[in-house]
Amino acid sequence: MDLYMMNCELLATCSALGFLEGDTYHREPDCLESVKDLIRYLRHEDDTRDIRQQLGAGQILQNDLLPIITQHHQDKPLFDACIRLMVNLTQPALLCFGKVPDDPAFRHHFLQVVSYLQAYKEAFANEKVFTVLSETLYNLLQLEWEQRQEEDNLLIERILLLVRNVLHIPADPYEEKNVDDDASVHDKLLWAVHMSGLDDLFKFLASAPSEQQWSLHVLEVVSLMFRDQTPELLVSAGQARSAQEKQKDHQELEALRQKELAAKRTRNFQRGTRHSRFGGSYVVQGLKSIGENDVIYHRGLHNFKNYTHDMGKAVRRVPKRQMRARDREGQRRSALSVRLFLREFCIDFLENCYNRLMYLVKESLVREQAQQHDETYYLWALSFFMAFNRGHDFRPDLVSETMSIRAFHFIERNITNYYEMMLTDRKEATSWSRRMHLALKAYQELLLTVNEMDRSRDENIRQGSNVIKSNIFYLMEYREIFLTLLRKFDETKQPRSFLRDLVETTHLFLRMLERFCKGRRNLVVQKKKTKRRRSHGKKKPQVEHTPEHLEETWQVVSEELRNAGFQLSASLTEGAVPFDAASDTPMEEQRTEAMVRVQDALLARLGPEALGLLRAAREVWPEGDVFGSTDVEPEEELQLLKQILFAELPRSAPIDPVIEDEEGGGDMEEEEEVESVHVSETEFNFLDYIKRFASPNIVRPYLLLLKTYPQNTPHTNHCITRMLHRLAVDLKMEALLFQLSVFWLFDKILGDPAAAAYKELVTFAKFVLNRFFALAAQNDKAFVELLFWKNVGAVREMTEGYTKPGEGNRGEKRVVWTQEEEEELRRVYEEYRDSGVPDVVETILPLLSNTTRTRRQVVAQMVHMGLVDSVKDLKRERKGTRIVLWTEEQELELETLFEEYQNSDDVLGNILKRLTARRSRARVVDKMLSMGLVSDRKELYKKRRRNAPGKSTGMSEEEFFSDLAGGVQDEPSDIEEEEEDSEEEDGSGRSEDEGEEERGARQKGSRGGKSHPFKSSKPGQRNASVA
Repeated sequence: MDLYMMNCELLATCSALGFLEGDTYHREPDCLESVKDLIRYLRHEDDTRDIRQQLGAGQILQNDLLPIITQHHQDKPLFDACIRLMVNLTQPALLCFGKVPDDPAFRHHFLQVVSYLQAYKEAFANEKVFTVLSETLYNLLQLEWEQRQEEDNLLIERILLLVRNVLHIPADPYEEKNVDDDASVHDKLLWAVHMSGLDDLFKFLASAPSEQQWSLHVLEVVSLMFRDQTPELLVSAGQARSAQEKQKDHQELEALRQKELAAKRTRNFQRGTRHSRFGGSYVVQGLKSIGENDVIYHRGLHNFKNYTHDMGKAVRRVPKRQMRARDREGQRRSALSVRLFLREFCIDFLENCYNRLMYLVKESLVREQAQQHDETYYLWALSFFMAFNRGHDFRPDLVSETMSIRAFHFIERNITNYYEMMLTDRKEATSWSRRMHLALKAYQELLLTVNEMDRSRDENIRQGSNVIKSNIFYLMEYREIFLTLLRKFDETKQPRSFLRDLVETTHLFLRMLERFCKGRRNLVVQKKKTKRRRSHGKKKPQVEHTPEHLEETWQVVSEELRNAGFQLSASLTEGAVPFDAASDTPMEEQRTEAMVRVQDALLARLGPEALGLLRAAREVWPEGDVFGSTDVEPEEELQLLKQILFAELPRSAPIDPVIEDEEGGGDMEEEEEVESVHVSETEFNFLDYIKRFASPNIVRPYLLLLKTYPQNTPHTNHCITRMLHRLAVDLKMEALLFQLSVFWLFDKILGDPAAAAYKELVTFAKFVLNRFFALAAQNDKAFVELLFWKNVGAVREMTEGYTKPGEGNRGEKRVVWTQEEEEELRRVYEEYRDSGVPDVVETILPLLSNTTRTRRQVVAQMVHMGLVDSVKDLKRERKGTRIVLWTEEQELELETLFEEYQNSDDVLGNILKRLTARRSRARVVDKMLSMGLVSDRKELYKKRRRNAPGKSTGMSEEEFFSDLAGGVQDEPSDIEEEEEDSEEEDGSGRSEDEGEEERGARQKGSRGGKSHPFKSSKPGQRNASVA
């Protein structure tokens, strides 16, 4: 922005600040008021941040504000106002605009603000500025809490925010093209912080008990100080190079040398002995061109190995949604002096601050006292400082605060939350992916630290690591997290670095788990299983207590209490617990339940138990004297118990503990599925756990990372090879890798000039290829199988023999999907997955070319293809309206319809069709019984035709036979209709299995009297089969 375009009032205000003469700044008399005016202008700027841009173009911060605070810091009101203004000017551009704008005009304004911020950062790289800030902060911290005013606390917070804002400003990649070990602007800023002593004040704030309110600010500043740094570089700063580092450099140089020699041989091969005037043309036999003729190649044969039909074509532009997520720019090595200072900072921070600061931050996060996404700083600090501690004289006591099961649980919960938010908030999926990467790095560092504790010579440390391992291996969540992340990896949202860390962490976890299992004969782990129960809307008939029976019960109870003198034994007093503190039920509902329990004890004629519950409930709920006052007399307690006994209390409907084996016994019961998680223990088998990795959805991410094997570290390539080795050798499922793209990758590795540097990969590739050619000699379809990814069932068929088309695992007829149908299903699902429709499957079904596909077949194929994890993800949404109450108008409408159709053949059917409010058959029948319209539900059954078919009806011959074929189906028996009513929960219709069975019955012309589509001896059987 041009300086001459500045607003006149703004320009006059800036001119009233003062002027710089040489190195001396002369302030104007109304300098303080001008600073306050600038703050007021910034408060009312527009969406383009015009005031901020004009001040940045005028370099007000560099030419006015910084000289004011360095030369006139004794003027406290002016200093406070300048700090307040600079905090506003240096706040990140993302906070100003909310997000990176998509509009080109606003994107320009965004980048303009970023450029001004980068100029501010360069101006702040001055030791004098940070010296003033350090001295001011030091003087404020010297004040005791009694002497410290509110303005002092505000100034401390603003100084911390100012340092944070300046450190947060990103580097300019076009201006900073420095090589490693050269000082960047960020390095100069850090050196100014160090020379001013501000870093020591940060350590004091992190360790002082009286300054714990600044813990989150300090952690944020520390994380920004170590931006672009790695623990490994800081640990090795100023140290002699280890033998491992030398060997790593030697391997890299050897690989580069082999590639250079191969390129040199290629160039020598291309250079002929003399220049040829004729280029030469060749016919490539067996390779067809666009037409029916063979390809004619007009170049030298030495280039033919790189020939494809795509040569010369324009590269197809990748859609934005399908572009791979980019990795963040690589770390650069700072100047040696900066690395040495940061190394000493890390050592002091670990010894004096880490445990206390991490405890305070964790408490703030758990109590939700922090701002949104502040947990990312916690996750970064955990992974960074624990890695530094592991590399520099490993001492577990320095990181004891984050070395616990609670830390594992906190990180696992955050990973799960970030994953769910990445799927839900698709516009911010990249941001959630970065946060999930931070959580994964923290999880990896925890495992690395536990692994390092195993190598310790101290027996107590090794015992502590065994306790931690036994806990994380026991719980199911910690074992399932890697399977979920690998199966759900999406390269469009998650960068390659995330996949690399995920693969390495999985390798470490499996290695630790395998070693842990070998040292024990059997390992017991937790297992969770989801079971379905059915809650019955129709309650079982309760025992009615008549007034005579209640009076008799009260006589017995009152006499028992009077004989005992209203005294209770110690066991009754201690055992009376009126509420559950760990329950999710609100206290109001628990108070009602407590009163119901007192009534139940009275009805069971257990007077002392009822009195004990009453007194215990009075201590829990003293307000309102619901259970009597605190100084109640025994006779008053007796009267209160009598009131409770004779009162009509609301009781919740119990849920029957019935699982899949429930027998259907009710006539017209409403049923509703309730899922419950059953936790049990089972013996762990490591090989069975590895079998869960034998899936194309998990193998594909590994092969995706293997494609970049030249850029991978040797350790990453080893982790990939070890996992593939477990599948191919340990599980004997090498056929999982019999895929054309995998063989193309193996061919690239075997033909690499630097293949000697990848001995492990080369050996494994040769093993898989040998096994394939051995199988191809026995199975002539093996070459065709190369075109497809294979699951476990396809691998078994490929190696052990194919089943016949009519055979299946259980004698079922297999549904065959062609490749075109699978691609069509994949395309339609990807199109409507994010459309927000309530039922994706119902939307897809009419769009498929094969209209005979049922819902169950489509859902099963989607699970088989890996489009969804489970059938539960595509569960049909119930749309019935659960109306329980009947208005007077609705009752009158029901009565009118009954009087109109009570003599028809299908009374209930006619009423249901004409009811305004949609209700289930069971609810209508119950209402008609309660209103007295019918005395027995059998009166509502559809009436049968008593005449024999074809007699005295005047039927033709064709009508007679058509009635025999289809007439019975249209008129189900009374029993079948009753079962149909019992299956209907609401007006939403049937489950997906029932609909498919009905469609199948109609297509085959089955008779309803013999095989009714809704008939089932076990009500829980259908839904269980779907799940």
